Parts: sequence; C-alpha cells; structure tokens
Amino acid sequence: MRSMSQLGNDLYSGKTSFPFVQRRRLWFIIAAVLVISAALVPLVRPVQFSIEFTGGSQFTVSNPASFDQATATQAVTSVVPGATTRVTTISDQAVRVQTDQMDNDQTQAVAAALAQAYDVPASEVTNSFIGPTWGSDVTRQSLWGLSIFLALTFLILALYFRTWKMSVAAIIGLVDVLVITIGVYAVFGFEISPAAVIGFLTILSYALYDTTVVFDKVRENTREDGEISGRTFAESVNLAANQTLIRSINTTVVAILPVGAILFIGVPLGARTLSDISLSIFVGTIVAAYSTLFVAVPMYALLREKEQPIAQRDARVLAAREKAGIPA
Repeated sequence: MRSMSQLGNDLYSGKTSFPFVQRRRLWFIIAAVLVISAALVPLVRPVQFSIEFTGGSQFTVSNPASFDQATATQAVTSVVPGATTRVTTISDQAVRVQTDQMDNDQTQAVAAALAQAYDVPASEVTNSFIGPTWGSDVTRQSLWGLSIFLALTFLILALYFRTWKMSVAAIIGLVDVLVITIGVYAVFGFEISPAAVIGFLTILSYALYDTTVVFDKVRENTREDGEISGRTFAESVNLAANQTLIRSINTTVVAILPVGAILFIGVPLGARTLSDISLSIFVGTIVAAYSTLFVAVPMYALLREKEQPIAQRDARVLAAREKAGIPA
C-alpha cells in the first residue's frame, strides 16, 4: 500500500490521476442533483431563521434552578397559548428563551412565569425585543455583504488570471458551496443566525482561497500546453487538480479539526454560543473542498477548451500522438 507521500508524488508526476475533468459530466450531474435537492429542501422543511432576522421577544433567565428546556416552553404557553418558543442553554449559567413578538403585558406576564418556573427572583429574568424592521435591516445587510463579496471575487479573479472564464468557474463553485451548505441547515433544522451568516462568508473565503491555489497551478500548467508538453488543455487542467489534491485534503483536514472540536466537544460541554458559526464553517469547508475539484476545475476546462487556439493546439497534440502510435 502506498504511503501518502508516495501517492502525492504519483499524483504530481501524473503516474496516478483522478479524472476530475475527463468524468466531468458525472460530477456535474452529481453537483446538479445536490444543488437542486438543497434548493428544494426549504419547500418541504422551511429554513429556520433566528430572532435577529424574524423579530420577536427574547428572555434570559440567569442562574436557574434547572436547565430543563421544556420548563420554559410550558411557562410561555401558559401565558400565550400556541406561542412558538426556542430555548437555548447558555454556558450552564442561563437559559435563553426566544418567542414570537409579544406586547408589553404579555412580556411582563411571561417574564413572571419564567421566574416562577425556574425558581429565581424576577430580577434574574431580563427581556428584550427585536422588531421586524431591525430584522429586515439585518437581512438586507447580509445580502449586500454577499453580493459585494461575489462581485469583488469576480473582478479580482478576472484581473489576476487575465480571463473572465476563471471568474465564472469560481463563482459557480462558490454558489454551489453556499446553496448546499444552506440546504444542510434546512435538512437538519439548524437555525440561521447572524453568526451563521458570518460563517457562510468565512467558508466562501476559504473556498475562494482553495480555488485560487488550484487555478494558479492550472495557469502554470496550461502555459506549457501544446506540442511542448504533449498534453491537451483538458489534460493539463486535470493534472493541476491532481497536483494540488493532497494539499487540498491536508488543508481541509487541518481546517475542520479545530472547528469540529468546538462543534462536537465544546458545544455539548456548554459553548452553545459558538454552535452556529462552527457548524457553518465545518459543513462549508468540506463542501468547498469538493466544489473546487469537482465543479470549478472541470467547469473551467469546459468553458475554455472550445476556444479556437486551444482547440487547434489540442488537435495537433492528438494528431502527433496518433502519428507516433500512442494510444489516446
């Protein structure tokens, strides 16, 4: 069995090659199925947004006698029957209860009910209100942030790589990452909060970094295309993906280990305030590694290989192989 270093050497030299570009139709079908499925999930199971986006009332019970979440739900519904509640334990020191929007009388009554239910003085229960206008502002700013990020990404990549087609391939990969990650949130009923949005932008930055590293190797390889290298354009792109494969795997593993530690160890031990951002980064980092290699790279090859100079050069390479008796 080959060691990881030997595998890396074989991938770099081309002795071993994974068909990222050659099997792109399969990868595109898989990507399309994942994206369409992720986009359809909210129709079956709507995405859950936090109170910062939807607006509502929030109560914090400090130093409660117990941390039973059902106690909070029962206390709220005893005052406002049918009210939607989301209960979270904060660092084993407090219980946070988020509800639908309530008027002042309902807020005071719920605060008193929570104090009685958790056996704490009324002063230990604080409340706040987030209006729908503030929530819509948060939503608008989040969308603006995402739009500006994507626009700058397109412009910078186009300038750096001297071709807009790399920008298009990269943006398609980023959208793939974002849609699938949000789909995972919807499938498992996770709540999208401002922290999760920050996590989304973070993983888009990671995906952009990963894509840029691979595309830089693609540019290096494709400079030698034609009769000199003996490779077609698609083969050079595929070689670049294989040459950076081990780096992508190592970078992804190193990135998800600390985030996974927070998510699977820290959160159960009480660090629940980090759950939203750690979850989005954990899922998004894994999806980003997949998307770069299986979506962005083969998409770039597809966008460029039909260009006349590249197609003519590929034809000469294939003709030279056939003349030399080298199998295709």
